[in-house]
Amino acid sequence: MMHGYMPFNAAGELLVPFRTWRNTQTSEACKKLIPVFNFNIPQRWSIAHLYQAILSGEDHVKDIAFFTTLAGYIHWKLSGEKVLGIGEAAGMFPIDSTIMDFDQKMLDQFDGLHNFDWKIRDILPKVLVAGEPAGVLTAEGAKLLDSTGTLQPGVPMCPPEGDAGTGMVATNSVAVRTGNVSAGTSIFAMVVLEKAMEKVHEEIDMVTTPDGMPVAMVHSQNCTSDLNAWVNLFREFAESMGMTADMNQIFGTLYNKALEGDSDCGGLLAYNYFSGEHITGFNEGRPLFVRKPDSKFNLANFMRTNLYTCLGAMRVGLNLLFEKENVKVDRLLGHGGLFKTKGVGQQILADAVNAPVSVMATAGEGGAWGIALLASYLVNKEEGETLESFLDNKVFADQESSTLDPKPEGVAGFNAFMDSYMKGLSIERAAVESEIW
Repeated sequence: MMHGYMPFNAAGELLVPFRTWRNTQTSEACKKLIPVFNFNIPQRWSIAHLYQAILSGEDHVKDIAFFTTLAGYIHWKLSGEKVLGIGEAAGMFPIDSTIMDFDQKMLDQFDGLHNFDWKIRDILPKVLVAGEPAGVLTAEGAKLLDSTGTLQPGVPMCPPEGDAGTGMVATNSVAVRTGNVSAGTSIFAMVVLEKAMEKVHEEIDMVTTPDGMPVAMVHSQNCTSDLNAWVNLFREFAESMGMTADMNQIFGTLYNKALEGDSDCGGLLAYNYFSGEHITGFNEGRPLFVRKPDSKFNLANFMRTNLYTCLGAMRVGLNLLFEKENVKVDRLLGHGGLFKTKGVGQQILADAVNAPVSVMATAGEGGAWGIALLASYLVNKEEGETLESFLDNKVFADQESSTLDPKPEGVAGFNAFMDSYMKGLSIERAAVESEIW
């Protein structure tokens, strides 16, 4: 899990409950930090949470000795090391890729915004690049994983990364002009840049690959949570009818049914906002499904609508990246739960971005596969071997993948859906502001 906020005192005690990446109560902090840094600070970033706590006068701030992400916390407990992989660290505080560390100018600027005894550098984790040693499994860490004592300490550990970094590795998307889309609880697109962006866009995050290359990230807070809720409703129906409810079969049937729907979803519209969505300007969200009396309301269009809306907010950010910044992508790969049903999420994504999309056999296991590859790189890399070279030559040289091209009717249909999506945001806002929820 990338981002979030876990502050600790000198005794190693957690000072406030974990604030996740889905916590969007940091808008005030972001609005003040962005002009200071001239750099986009998303609401979910750790530094946004810290500064919001300062602005809100939270008492715990004075006692902070260390703060980190969930990945950093788990690594700390297993190894005793307060470190982060550079890709994960880029979701805490801006990174300077020329020095492979936090941006020193911005660190100094942040210290000018508070009067506490600590300096921001001193309470942040140490930044490590892929392939650098990040400690070993301690005896205490081994006991946390295996209370039987079978697991022995001493296992080397790679720098911890969140699902953004591991997703890039799992799809071999760490080279310039490669990109990947991770679609699960949230959805994000990552594109490795060949040059810096010309402007600051609040819809686009600047992070890095696990080996420190600059990456433009379009992150939507919401993806499959509402879709899964609807699928579970169909599971309940099946069980109520006395049928055996195999979830893989239910997902496969419903996803494939979506491909039979009208390319524009027949006039149906949905918003999957379980939480706020910064790309479209929402601090809170309400899952919605809406239609007109004359909409083509059938199962195929219903499912297609719920798959389309998973990509809606991300598409808004990608439009900026491709049209305003003229970013080029040679290869786009999909991974995450949305791609487990062969050919469905892949085709819809290809239509949504109007570009070929590839998936690998490991598409549904991006995070776990990616961190395993980073661990392998740590112990198996040759002297001077880059992460890109390691992945190209030793991991993915014989890896099979499937590629689907966008279909003209699908591209036109998704564009029509997006037109309704943008116009219908007032419906979502009315639901959020309503006094009945």
